[in-house]
Amino acid sequence: MTDQPQVVRVGDRDVKLTHLDKVLYPGGFTKAEAVDYVVRVAEPLLAQLRDRPVTRIRFPEGVTGQQFFEKNTPRGAPSWLRRQTLRAAPGAEDEGKELDLPFLDDVAGLVWATNAGALELHTPQWRVGPRGGLRNPDRLVIDLDPGAPAGLDECARVAHLVADRLAEDGLDVTVPVTSGSKGLQLYAPLDGKRDVLTIRQYARDLAYELAAAHPRQVVASQKKELRRGKVLLDWSQNHPAKTTITPYSLRGRERLAVAAPRWWPEIEPGLTQLTPAEVIDRLEDQGDPFDPV
Repeated sequence: MTDQPQVVRVGDRDVKLTHLDKVLYPGGFTKAEAVDYVVRVAEPLLAQLRDRPVTRIRFPEGVTGQQFFEKNTPRGAPSWLRRQTLRAAPGAEDEGKELDLPFLDDVAGLVWATNAGALELHTPQWRVGPRGGLRNPDRLVIDLDPGAPAGLDECARVAHLVADRLAEDGLDVTVPVTSGSKGLQLYAPLDGKRDVLTIRQYARDLAYELAAAHPRQVVASQKKELRRGKVLLDWSQNHPAKTTITPYSLRGRERLAVAAPRWWPEIEPGLTQLTPAEVIDRLEDQGDPFDPV
């Protein structure tokens, strides 16, 4: 590894890499290792990124340094990077503005983004069609966020309640994803026939219904004073202006971890977040739990 910029051939693209020996996480995980990770999980990661504009959280000096959100395609992005001009959704901070949004279509795009310090890749629940039209959501997400002293064990218990309730409405395929942070998400594939606001309202109603049925375990309101010791069912990420951490993305936390799809038999007390090395090993040995979605 070297501090000198180098241009590497990734597929049929040239990608410039810099400072590959830079340590991004405490413990010594470097940019070179982050690039290696996204290359090795490229197939399932690209499947989730496909046709979704990518909001990046960049950590140019690593996770202990300054971070910033980036929606638009940055200056100096390679000419081959696909981008689309879209108008910001109602309810977004930049509502009504035209945004120049990037799409990561291939391994070269992943390498480019990682080299720029984009450790976290966030995407909406909808895709963009070939002519730039926004499609209806193709997945629903419920984010399970524990309020201390609740933790991942409590999220695992509540995840089964949520999955059972979704199954009652015909959404009997769900995939849990440990977030790489504190909690987990549950995803359910959709047929694309319902618009985004209908799905958002359904997710809200479901969260409040479960909170009423299980008041000692579950809360649906964002109010901090209500969340202690309970699991928040965050339904808001189904809003057209919101994004969620993409399955298989790295997380920008001091503890090195990945937003990792899991098998349902794992969702029980004792569940832990997974490292990049563990995710790679599991993919090689067990395949992709997110494949149904």
